[in-house]
Amino acid sequence: MWTRRGFLRVGGALGAAAWTARAADGFTALEAASAAVADRTPEDVAQDEFYWREIQEAFTLDRTLINLNNGNTCPSPRVVHEACKRYMDMANMLPVHYRNQEESHLQTVRRGLAKEFGCDEDEVALTRNASESLQIVQMGMDLKPGDEVITTEQDYPRMLTTWDQRLRRDKIKVTRIQFPVPTTQDDLYQRFERAITPQTKVLHFCHITNLTGQLFPVQRLSRLARSKGIATVVDGAHALAHFPFKIRDLECDYYGVSLHKWLLAPIGNGLLYVRRENIPKLWPMQAVPERQMTSIRKFEAIGTYPTAIRSSVAEALAFHQAIGAERKAARLRYLTLRWANALKSNPRVKILSNLDPGQTWGLAMVGIEGIDARALSQFMMDRYRIVINAVVGGQPPAQVFDYTGLRVTPNVYTTLQEVDTFVEAMQDALKNGVGEAGNTRGRTGGD
Repeated sequence: MWTRRGFLRVGGALGAAAWTARAADGFTALEAASAAVADRTPEDVAQDEFYWREIQEAFTLDRTLINLNNGNTCPSPRVVHEACKRYMDMANMLPVHYRNQEESHLQTVRRGLAKEFGCDEDEVALTRNASESLQIVQMGMDLKPGDEVITTEQDYPRMLTTWDQRLRRDKIKVTRIQFPVPTTQDDLYQRFERAITPQTKVLHFCHITNLTGQLFPVQRLSRLARSKGIATVVDGAHALAHFPFKIRDLECDYYGVSLHKWLLAPIGNGLLYVRRENIPKLWPMQAVPERQMTSIRKFEAIGTYPTAIRSSVAEALAFHQAIGAERKAARLRYLTLRWANALKSNPRVKILSNLDPGQTWGLAMVGIEGIDARALSQFMMDRYRIVINAVVGGQPPAQVFDYTGLRVTPNVYTTLQEVDTFVEAMQDALKNGVGEAGNTRGRTGGD
């Protein structure tokens, strides 16, 4: 049992030298804490504040603000941030030498990501974000006039805009499915199945949406598509390193990710998975010689870029592994249920995410009937210094939906006090309204 006494015992055993080591490598205390809870269930550890205090102390944060918009980008742990600076300092000494040297070591990063997330390293390309990953696929597929892409009204705006551009440029057909939130896996599957026509060439959908965290039946849809000769493009920006799964088990053709979200890597990191047999027939975003057309590396051809940002993904992955994917997911779910359970009994509170086990972890949406989400977001900032995203629908090619709310996304460094402050703020708004809170902090859609 990871008790206060056990916590202090581990801290005492580490001693001053270990605390110095933690400052140097960032993992000593975290690994000791994780070892001490190794025989306990993730759900049990999720409620152990002594354990999570070690995680919280691994970050350098501004605790005068409460960040519940981790769905946009997440702060990196100190060990990751320091690694990034270290690699930048190294490259700056003699860029043409050290930058090339760092680039040659990136295969270690690819190999680590592939092993952790379940695919082959020669199916993984390092990119700058999920948008770039997915646009490589969207712009690189051979589609002719009349070919149909089926996606949803609630996919990410940048991806919808990309398909809209191909519609305008190449005269393809784009069909956008609407669905209620929350809904079921069967409902989503049936909506896609009904929409498929003889002209359908691509199904494009989220693993979980960036709005409400709606989970899609990726494997079932991938199998449906493959049985009809249709390609599957999956937006995994909010899934990878958020909850446990293996990419190969999804059976999709393409999968795009932002690593600066739930993996806690430095801003400007992404991953693209391309199923091996699709690599030769997918055009890269930027031109490469014909001899490279069979290599996954062609999707990394973007010219000169800061290798330090990609090199430090190795530290972010190590930090993720030190916590453990199951423990991390259980903690995120525990934090979400803490605020949701405290608010859901109020009839004016509308929770737009499925809180059942295996459906929601660290991303959920909530609104208050009669209060504009943008005004509520501004109230959170003005009164309680809570940074949170207001979600409202837009017009095509942006996302289109008829609900509004706050997207609540804590992370592993979030404290119970911060979650409880959000509950207090919501209860204040329910009781007293939001006054003259402005409407300037919200944005159409989410991140």
